[in-house]
Formats: sequence, C-alpha cells, structure tokens
Amino acid sequence: MDTTVDLDTFSSLVERPDDSARRAADERWQEAGRPRGGLGKLEELGSWLSSVQGRSPVRPVSAPKVLLFAADHGVAALGVSRLPAQGGTAARVRAVLDGSAPVARLAARYGADLRVVDVAVDSDPADFPDEVVAHRIRRGSGRIDIEDALTPEETVRAFRAGMAVADEEADSGTDLVLLGDIGVGSTTVAAVLVGALCGTDAAAVCGRGSGIDDRVWMVKCATIRDSLRRARPVLGDQLALLGATGGADFAAITGFLLQAAVRRLPVVLDGVVSSACALVAQRIAFRAPEWWRAGQSSGEPAQAKAYDRLTLTPLQDQGITVGEGVGAVLALPLLQAAGDALAEEAPRPFVPAAPKEQPKLPSAADLLRRL
Repeated sequence: MDTTVDLDTFSSLVERPDDSARRAADERWQEAGRPRGGLGKLEELGSWLSSVQGRSPVRPVSAPKVLLFAADHGVAALGVSRLPAQGGTAARVRAVLDGSAPVARLAARYGADLRVVDVAVDSDPADFPDEVVAHRIRRGSGRIDIEDALTPEETVRAFRAGMAVADEEADSGTDLVLLGDIGVGSTTVAAVLVGALCGTDAAAVCGRGSGIDDRVWMVKCATIRDSLRRARPVLGDQLALLGATGGADFAAITGFLLQAAVRRLPVVLDGVVSSACALVAQRIAFRAPEWWRAGQSSGEPAQAKAYDRLTLTPLQDQGITVGEGVGAVLALPLLQAAGDALAEEAPRPFVPAAPKEQPKLPSAADLLRRL
C-alpha cells in the first residue's frame, strides 16, 4: 500500500467552479423579469449550485447525503467535555445508526441518506456494521497535549481513507454532502488546529463545546495551550500537523474535502470540526473553499475565526453545538429551495378549470311561499 500523499497535486487538480454557469444562472433569473435580489439568499445559492454543477438551469438537489466521520480523542480523558470519555462516542454512533439521534430524524425528514464512517472510535469493530468500520484506522488517538495523535503512517492512511470516501460518494451519484462529525473531545482538537493556523492563543479559540462550565473551560484552555506548543513547529507540513495535534477523523475529513473538490462534489460544512479541517485543506489547495458552503454558526470562537479566514458566511445562526451534522442538515431545505426555484420549468399548457355547478338558490317568491 502506498503510504505517501503528494499534497502539491491538489493545487492543480482542484479547479474553480464553472463561472460561466454561474453567470448564466444570474442572467436567466433577470431575463425572467423578476427583480434582482427578489429571492435574497436563494438566488446566491442557486447560482452557486449552477457553478458547482457546471450547468444552467440548475438541477434540483436530488441525492443529498449526510456524512459523519466518527473518532475518539485522547484529550477527552482530561475531562474537557461533559460527555463521557469512555464509550461516549460509540453510544452516539449507535444512536445515529438506530435512528434515534436528531440528525437521523432530520435526515429522514428532508430526504437525505445518512452514512457513518468510523475511522477511530475506541470500541470493538464488531459493535458496528462492516460498512461503518470499513475505513477504520485505529482505536482512539494519542493525547495531543503530550504526544502525537497518530503515527505518520496512520495519518496518511486516514487522509487517503477520506479521499476514498469522496470517490465512493461521487461515484454513487451523491450530489450534495452534508458533512458532520461524532467524537468526544473533538472541539478541543479543532480549536488547536484553528489556533495554530490563525496564530492565536488558546483563550481566543477555546469554546464551551458540549456546554462546559468555567472550571472545565479552564482545563480545556490549558490543554489547547499545551497542544499549540506542539502544533507550531509543524505548521509548514499539513500532514504532520494533522498527525501531531489532529486525529484520524481530522485527517480523513481533510482528505475528503480535497478529493470532493477534485471530484466537483459540493459540501456543506457543519460545526467547528469540519471548519478546522477546511482551514487545513485551504492551505493545501486555495481554490477548494469555493466548493463548500458553511451550514451554520455554532457560536464556537474557533469556528468563527476559521470561517473568517475561509471567507465563508454561515447560512444560518442557530447556535447548534451538538455536532453530528445537525447544523448542515438544517441548511439542506435552503439549498433544495434554491435548486427548485431556479431550476428549468417544464412548460405547462393552460387548461381552463371546468365551471363548478352552482347550487340552485331559492327565489324570493319561493321564500315567501314557505312563510
């Protein structure tokens, strides 16, 4: 198995979305005699869909897929989350698979398929279906404040696993990915990556994650601080950064985002984890963010900094911090509406409605006779 990745090739392989299709979509809307900006955000989204599809009129979104990468993180053992470090991630994966998790219900409500990719959940692989663990790299990851999350070989394998998932989705006909994650301690890892790439200190990127109190926030902030010291020496090497202070899910999501852009597969980002991976991916291929949209603002300071650097504006601000792709799924109706509103309309011949038979009303004489 090839254990290397030539990151430089992504810069040449990732092309910009089709600008001519975008312009055609804008012109088509104006030629229809509708006021410019009349549909607000839907017009911009419809034009974006045209550009990533490379066609105008836009094709309505018909095969969306909720894609969740799952992994455990060694820093969870420090108590940086309200969720249990032992078994918490596995329990959330089971809830998604059995349909009881909010993201599973919302995906069904909006007509999206759902897929979970376990790359490093700390559980027995036999706990989940074969298709879920097909890309598993390892169980859990190292504590990034004192050790690397992954070995260099594991980092490459995880990155390539994400690329393989992108190819699988593109080949299966998925036309829009709603990207999320499942993992206790993942917001801490995301804050480290964003803080390192944006050159900020720990306090500026440390959020409340799972709803932690002030005491736990200080523990989390100290963990991010110590991890940033380990991240800064490898900032020039994205794979080394993902291996030192990321994790298998972060490496896989980064590989997925880049290969999805190569395959012209549009992606809606969810929370701080996917935004952190997007920031790493941008360092590898600067055009890649044009294939993504930010589903929502979670209120995490690291996510806000990442979106500012990526020049992405969240479609919604619902303050959803649960992860699991919920925020991305809630953006799906907007994209579906944009595709439907600006899609080609089949001409329909005018058929006058058949006159309705009116009830016979009594005349004045009839009424008088009844009195």
